[in-house]
Amino acid sequence: MKGYVAVVVAAMAVTAWAQQAPKTPEVPRLAVIDVNVLVQDSAAGKEAMTRLKKAQDDKIAQRKKLTDEVEALQKQLETQRVTLADSKVGELQKQIEDKGIALRRFDDDAQQQLQEAQKKELDGLEKQIMPIIQEVGREMKFQMIFNKFQSGLVYADEAVDITDMVLRRFNTKVTK
Repeated sequence: MKGYVAVVVAAMAVTAWAQQAPKTPEVPRLAVIDVNVLVQDSAAGKEAMTRLKKAQDDKIAQRKKLTDEVEALQKQLETQRVTLADSKVGELQKQIEDKGIALRRFDDDAQQQLQEAQKKELDGLEKQIMPIIQEVGREMKFQMIFNKFQSGLVYADEAVDITDMVLRRFNTKVTK
């Protein structure tokens, strides 16, 4: 009887130990997404890029106007220098210098404005896309989703790329 009790106690101890033994860790489920593709190929991304292109084209047209004014003054100075009084030559040179300064300021301001517009557009897209990425991540039980090529990632099998799935869902939700 003592032997039987010892066997039962040993069996219970082994069972208890097996239940407490650490389980092998679950392999994390990972995915990657190419945000550049989402921006370029989504309907909302295309609209944002169209707005940015228009803003850039407007700045280019404004710059051309300023450049044309500087060139016209330079041409006037070159062609009329001999016939103009020294004071008028000085005036034209001052106007050319002032317009050149205005052109450089315009370039700096335009660059800053375009960068701010780009940031605003991309931030707006991110606010729309992130909930969809999170939704897909939860549904598919991903522990991590990396931004392809911007996260230090060098390689990812296409099987873990969820860009197309997120793109389809994003386009569907945005058009509703």
